[in-house]
Amino acid sequence: MILIIILVIVVLAALYVMSFYNGCIKLRNQIEEAFSTMDVYLKQRYDLIPNLVNTVKGYAEHESTVLENVINARAKALGARTNEEKIDGDKALESALGKLFALSESYPQLRANENFEELQRQLKGQEDNIANARKYYNAVVREFNTKIQQFPGALFATSFGFTKQYMYEIDEYSQRQNVEVKF
Repeated sequence: MILIIILVIVVLAALYVMSFYNGCIKLRNQIEEAFSTMDVYLKQRYDLIPNLVNTVKGYAEHESTVLENVINARAKALGARTNEEKIDGDKALESALGKLFALSESYPQLRANENFEELQRQLKGQEDNIANARKYYNAVVREFNTKIQQFPGALFATSFGFTKQYMYEIDEYSQRQNVEVKF
């Protein structure tokens, strides 16, 4: 009788470990899929930026610092290799774009330009897609991190190579402050 009880406990423990492992694999794959979706939207945004910068150049040539910052931030984001580098590059690009759009407020003829308006509309659509992709990414990361940190799963997580994932959080300095353009 004791042997049967021990066997049942071992089988139940093995089923739990198998279920935990498979659940973590599923969540890890969802994290990768969520990040890939966000990455596609970021790439589409990166493709719009040169057109936007070229449109602004014609109106605000003496604002080269702002334009250079956008170009440099785009290059940094495009050159990122890891998810963390991509997220950091995206944060820098968002900050630079905020300054670019604040700059455009000072040029009424630029705001009235149809190309600029269309590019701005497309970029806004991309920003909405990126925001939704970030929400999904963070939700899956939160679920994964919770699963590997809760008991008894935490006992097995590191053994199976599951580590806490990086959430997409806004940068305190560049994204929480108002954009200020001085002439």
